[in-house]
Amino acid sequence: MEPNNKKVYLAATAYALITGLSYLFVKIALESSDPFDLLAYRFSAAFLAVLISYMFKWIRVNYSRERILKIIPIALLYPLSFFAFQTFGLQYTSSAEGGILLSASPIFTLILATYFLKEKTALLQKLSILISVSGVIYITINKSSNLDFNNIRGTVLLILAALSISGYSVMARRLTKDFTSIELSSMMILISFVSYNSISVVKHLMNGTLSNFLQPLTNISFIIAILYLGVLSSLGTSLMTNYILSKIEASKMSVFSNLGTVITIMAGTAFLKEKIYLYHIIGSILIVGGVLGANFLDKKHA
Repeated sequence: MEPNNKKVYLAATAYALITGLSYLFVKIALESSDPFDLLAYRFSAAFLAVLISYMFKWIRVNYSRERILKIIPIALLYPLSFFAFQTFGLQYTSSAEGGILLSASPIFTLILATYFLKEKTALLQKLSILISVSGVIYITINKSSNLDFNNIRGTVLLILAALSISGYSVMARRLTKDFTSIELSSMMILISFVSYNSISVVKHLMNGTLSNFLQPLTNISFIIAILYLGVLSSLGTSLMTNYILSKIEASKMSVFSNLGTVITIMAGTAFLKEKIYLYHIIGSILIVGGVLGANFLDKKHA
């Protein structure tokens, strides 16, 4: 593998690792906060990291009105629409159903990238993506024996969440030709910071609970979780994603999101003392095999 390719796939692996571990910190943060407040704090931490980096001139950005208008559509898809659809969708469906539906994002990405970006994938790559998705589905089905797809509203919202992240991957792939990873990520963080804080404040004003907004900051575990989610899981993965999409196809990048499922299982076993069953091992093998196949079984390597 060429040195440049090594950097890309190391970044993609780091992305999967950080994303997989983020579920642990979300659970910790939710013990002291509700979902919208968590998102507000999460992107406040990310925005603060961007602001400090800009003040110390560690990063440089070049914005104009026209350039900002180009970034807004992808920011609306991710993180704004994705997190909104995911949060509300999971209120009406089980977490297992959510995992199954959201694991369809690589398929949506493959279809959108083929149509809009004219990305070409070999038959073996298409099969590898299906194998990776089947690994996630296999795990989530075995984790819950009471799947119920009767609630159409939740199912539709989660499908929209999968479409949001897929649409973002395809649109970001194009914009990486005109923007640096720093420029894309910084503006996406700013838009999310303003949006989620506005939603959270308005929600508290309507409920007369504005004084409760600062209460989670008295919990040190919440602060640690927010720093991880904001700086690493939001800003860090955003930078990695935009960098990776500037180097490899969107369809390849999307499969690494499923690798995070394996990391989540391992982290749950190590830190939450959750048990590993045979279906975890089988599903993980399918996921990792699909990731490797999607990235290395193109026509050139074949």
